[in-house]
Amino acid sequence: MTLNLMARQPVHAPHAMVVAQEPLAADVGLDVLKAGGNAIDAAVAMGFALAVTYPFAGNIGGGGFMLVRLADGTTNFIDFREEAPLAATRNMYLDANGKLTRDSLVGWRACGVPGSVRGFALAHKKYGHKTWTELLNPAVRLASGGFPVSYHLAQSLFSAGKLFERFPQEDRIFLAAHYGDTLKQPELAETLKRIRDHGPDDFYTGEIARKLAAAVQANGGLISLDDLKKYRALERKPLRGHYRDYEVITSPPPSSGGIGILQMLGMLDGSGYEKGGAGSAASIHFVAEAMRRFYADRSEYFGDPDFVKVPVHKLLSQRYIGNRRASIDPLHATPSNLIHPGNLTPYESSETTHFNVVDSQGNAVAVTYTLNGGYGNGVVVPGLGFFLNNEMDDFAAKPGEENMFHLIQGEANAIQPSKRPLSSMTPTMLLHDDKLFLILGAPGGSRIINGVLEVILNVVDFHMNVQEAVDWPRFHHQWMPDELYLEKGISPDTVAVLRAMGHKIAPYENTNPVIARVEAILSENGWLEGAADGRGNAKAEGY
Repeated sequence: MTLNLMARQPVHAPHAMVVAQEPLAADVGLDVLKAGGNAIDAAVAMGFALAVTYPFAGNIGGGGFMLVRLADGTTNFIDFREEAPLAATRNMYLDANGKLTRDSLVGWRACGVPGSVRGFALAHKKYGHKTWTELLNPAVRLASGGFPVSYHLAQSLFSAGKLFERFPQEDRIFLAAHYGDTLKQPELAETLKRIRDHGPDDFYTGEIARKLAAAVQANGGLISLDDLKKYRALERKPLRGHYRDYEVITSPPPSSGGIGILQMLGMLDGSGYEKGGAGSAASIHFVAEAMRRFYADRSEYFGDPDFVKVPVHKLLSQRYIGNRRASIDPLHATPSNLIHPGNLTPYESSETTHFNVVDSQGNAVAVTYTLNGGYGNGVVVPGLGFFLNNEMDDFAAKPGEENMFHLIQGEANAIQPSKRPLSSMTPTMLLHDDKLFLILGAPGGSRIINGVLEVILNVVDFHMNVQEAVDWPRFHHQWMPDELYLEKGISPDTVAVLRAMGHKIAPYENTNPVIARVEAILSENGWLEGAADGRGNAKAEGY
């Protein structure tokens, strides 16, 4: 790989590497690896630590996905996505006039059944070496003893002030925390101690479960003790595909991201899009047109595979992808109202967090988990100290209308009891010559998939080092609304050419210009290279 001395360089280490959105959690993961734990041990410890140090998205009150590849080539995908409660109904977020309410976003009715504790427990049971107690101890220490409030956390808490003011628990715990203060969370510490000492079942069938269900029910929410008792983390087969000389291992449904990565890579493969160079109007245009077509398909065909048949083979068939590629005009944007979900009949065959770990044996783990919105639904469970998710907004609360990420979703993702909402979380790995080459993922809602895609393209097609690939300005198109989102750093001349090609450029003042925060580890020539995204407060470190 060509070394660009002008680019920011990744962190190099010969043995093991962690990358996380929050530095203290990265420290926890590295300590576990140095103490003889494997990548799964480190991931579990980091997941619980982030529930303390990164309340914006780290959680035990949410859910997510874990992609595992062991050194012997064994792969697994652990789905611990939240589920709709048994009492959930299709139209529960519509008012008497059929209009969407905000109940799927804020407050007790917005949360699905949390899955993170079950997910980490399953991963530990199957693959962990360290004891459960050892992996929970760092999070317990951070919650009980406290940790210094960083500038990044202080700003995040301040920005959430209006949300916290609606709920007295949050006001008491977080609004008094300022930069440099020591933030202690004694109620969360007691909850983590119970999970440590009584095992993960306590969260679903024991004292924690009873307190959680009682609090939700008392405040008009839907989660019951029966919901918690029946929740299970699931093992699914990862999706596999190829791009140029690389094998891609990625996320299956209920993630939409893996199909999206493989479908868009398929549209780009052989197109020559890369000849214009990184950041050129020609390359941005062609990739954005591939994005536009995938997101149109996403609006129609995707949902929980245990409830609807997701046509994975048809969506990824070479003929179908070839026809989608052929519909791209290399010189002109296609208006989104002229693009529809593809006809599959002829074809047979805010906020989240992500962290990566590679250990000295070559085991690799990519975890993306979430509360959905920043600080979830805004509720900290009294006496338990953790935030609840607002993941119910990831369903199509009203099929055909936008959710909080402006995504339009269809009947396949309508609300049903015990169903898991469609997700954009996309933990992904690339292999080269059957060896781990790249592991990556991101938070960022609907922008996750395109953020991951662009870093892959920057490494594989534009030959950037992995840190440069992560730092490079990104862009995003999701079909509807028909706007191309551009991060700052893309040349004004390039923007002018894109406008002339027919792209509607989203104004910066109306959008969040950050398009995902990608964390990545590249393995090459006996070295691990960690890339922490400078768009946040992430940290890469190894030994």
